Amino acid sequence: MTYQTRHHVTGWVGWVWFAAIMILMSGLFNVVSGLYAIFSGDFYVATARRLLLFNLTGWGWVHLVLGILLVVVGATLLAGQTWARVVAVVLVMLNAVTQLIWIAVNPWWSLVVIAVDLVVLYALTVHGREAKEVVEG
Repeated sequence: MTYQTRHHVTGWVGWVWFAAIMILMSGLFNVVSGLYAIFSGDFYVATARRLLLFNLTGWGWVHLVLGILLVVVGATLLAGQTWARVVAVVLVMLNAVTQLIWIAVNPWWSLVVIAVDLVVLYALTVHGREAKEVVEG
């Protein structure tokens, strides 16, 4: 008779799944926002007093690439891959920084995304290990 040692999985594992789904959604929103900025750069209004390192088309490409990466990492995070947690933390931090720079163009949306990114970072860094145990268990 063999006994398996089970780790205690708390209710926080739901927050890890929430984080993975939010990363997927954030990635999709970044893709849409990036494509819109690339093809319709005149929608956004840039003023001389705002900080933008690229023109709006350049930022559109940044959001598009970051969005694709977030979608891929969110999907692998849902699959319980440990490496995806580390990459997700880095990409979510990068997403928050790009939203901080993008705040001049779309302030309310950027603030909401930054707040969600902080919740996602908390869920992944504090309770991320539990998601792997649920997938393996």
